[in-house]
Amino acid sequence: MSESPLFRIKGKIALVTGAGRGLGRGYAIALGRAGCKCICVGRTLDDLIETKRMIEQEQGKAETVVLDITQFNQLKAAIDQIEERFGPIDILVNNAGTEIAEPFLEVTEAHYDAIMDVNLKAVFFLTQAVARKMKVRKRGKIINIGSLGSVIGLAGSSVYCSSKGAITQLTKTTALEFASEGIQVNAIFPGYFLTEMTKSFFDDPEHRAWIEDKIPLERIGTADDLAGTLLFLSAPASDYITGQSISVDGGWTAG
Repeated sequence: MSESPLFRIKGKIALVTGAGRGLGRGYAIALGRAGCKCICVGRTLDDLIETKRMIEQEQGKAETVVLDITQFNQLKAAIDQIEERFGPIDILVNNAGTEIAEPFLEVTEAHYDAIMDVNLKAVFFLTQAVARKMKVRKRGKIINIGSLGSVIGLAGSSVYCSSKGAITQLTKTTALEFASEGIQVNAIFPGYFLTEMTKSFFDDPEHRAWIEDKIPLERIGTADDLAGTLLFLSAPASDYITGQSISVDGGWTAG
């Protein structure tokens, strides 16, 4: 059976931030499997090289770019260089994120800035740099990665939830601004997935059981569970969808 043109993204160039591990690595691998050339962006070269190896092991194409996305004044130049080296970015996946769990009354300004800089400010200004390029070409897909914290409160994660909640509105407002430019902006809100950042949540058997009890599908998510939504939002099949946020959480937020 031939591949439907609705879902064909072979040959597209996709940039994924935080691609060196966790869900970001999963997104990069999924895009590589679908035939995209994946630009794997992150801070640690060894991690990015491993992601590239995994993509190429499945006959995919990948490149690595070491970039600190919190160096905001360097992002425009970085995107210029990336496009000069690898070609025009068709798909941007704003995945990089961080969390420092702390009770609200103990949050310091440094703690606040450390989370907001990665989870929101970097997304804002990286999107700005890439969208300027997409606007000239009159096409592009931007996919922001939120979380459960985008839609529900999580005690001890006030800054994280604030940053991820803001992703909802950033997605909507940029979708409206870019609607006439051929650019769609949407978001994915993953539930609980086993990654380096969430591993501590699952080390305690009681805590893990509590999490699994909250999930109607009764299991923790895997990277493959996110791949379908990611590829759909990257493909022509989603051209009439913009400004939307899709929860991929096993039904957690359905109730």
